[in-house]
Amino acid sequence: MTLTCCALLPSIFTRRATRDWKTSMSWWESVRRPNIQEQRRNAARESQRLAKSGEKLAPVVIEGRTIASSFWGKAWCENLESYRDFEYRLPRGRSYVRHRAVIDLKVSAGQIAGLVCGSEVYSVQIAIKPLARGHWSRIKTQCAGQVGSLIELLEGRLSEAVMRVITHRDSGLFPKPSEIQMDCSCPDSATMCKHVAAVMYGVGARLDHEPELLFALRNTNHADLIAQAADFDVTRKGSGRKIIADDALAGVFGIELDPSPKTGPQGAKPRRRKGKGAGD
Repeated sequence: MTLTCCALLPSIFTRRATRDWKTSMSWWESVRRPNIQEQRRNAARESQRLAKSGEKLAPVVIEGRTIASSFWGKAWCENLESYRDFEYRLPRGRSYVRHRAVIDLKVSAGQIAGLVCGSEVYSVQIAIKPLARGHWSRIKTQCAGQVGSLIELLEGRLSEAVMRVITHRDSGLFPKPSEIQMDCSCPDSATMCKHVAAVMYGVGARLDHEPELLFALRNTNHADLIAQAADFDVTRKGSGRKIIADDALAGVFGIELDPSPKTGPQGAKPRRRKGKGAGD
């Protein structure tokens, strides 16, 4: 009897191992990551379903691997990647946004809302603290007179000095981790899950086409930088007009004005003509 049991043991273990292997494979198939084509098909299917139900979607569509190509889009992504708090989840977020999993993205004052298609559709809500008034005033002062036009500002055609001010990690326009609150409906308990990361990268892609959204997100007005430049220019030119006016007064009325320390030497006074003597 004992010998019979011992002879049967290998076959029993083999059957159990096969059963466990099949079970594990079945579980893996249910949780494995979808490939690119599957992910895009899933996203397209969910987008169509939501659109039929009346949802107005604004998907993030990226061609190729480049997420952002403009000054504003790249600066947003570089700022995001500069914080070690986020680095663990960012690669999956990049993959998701490249594969068009962000089927809806809306940016408003202090708020980012997105829908991301994973194993199901997850809702992402991100709150951004508004830029403090004193902080915005310092940025405007530092950029005064250096932003040529609204078009140059939105196209990112800025001087290096202005770029340094706007993109500065601590005192610039982009939000810091302490100013960001993230929430996702997925079961991942991490502060930044892959769905949140995908939405954050989606903002960078959206800034390529709508850079003014960054200013709206921080509750500021991008036109303020142009107004500040105009005020600076008027003040600078105003002092020049005063000097011209003084010169004009001297010429028209034949009076001498007190020379400023920076003015050149006065012209020589005309010599008085001597009268002829009686004996000449």
